[in-house]
Amino acid sequence: MEVKFTVLGEPQGKGRPRFVARYNPVEQRAFGQAHTPDKTIVYENLVKTEYAIQTGNHRFPDGSMLDMRIMAFYGIPKSATKKNKERMAKRLLRPVKKPDMDNVVKIIADSLNQVAYKDDTQIVDCQCRKFYSDNPRVEVTIKEVETGGDNV
Repeated sequence: MEVKFTVLGEPQGKGRPRFVARYNPVEQRAFGQAHTPDKTIVYENLVKTEYAIQTGNHRFPDGSMLDMRIMAFYGIPKSATKKNKERMAKRLLRPVKKPDMDNVVKIIADSLNQVAYKDDTQIVDCQCRKFYSDNPRVEVTIKEVETGGDNV
């Protein structure tokens, strides 16, 4: 089984949690509290929603081995020269900018926990590619890895 879906808009990366110091007056001690950035929460919800709409909420069996392919298309900067815009559109010049590829993978994979699969530990093969486009988006393909034989 294979599913494909697209998240429109500029690719986002998983934001680092922010830590806030708090004080508990009852226990009279300080403690730290982690907070996920709002931008990350909004994007994770967008990924979940698009997955549900475009795949009919397909869920891969627990324990299945999965292959995830991500194509991240970044918007062509308005400040780029005409020559570079042409090279970007032809995929000759690719994004060497944030968000990092690993953070793009992380936000997509984490968003789909308990939605597309039980846990992203089921992903045994992953590829992420970055390109420029006039239509920024993230295209995701997830498929089950065939068991038996050498799939290298």
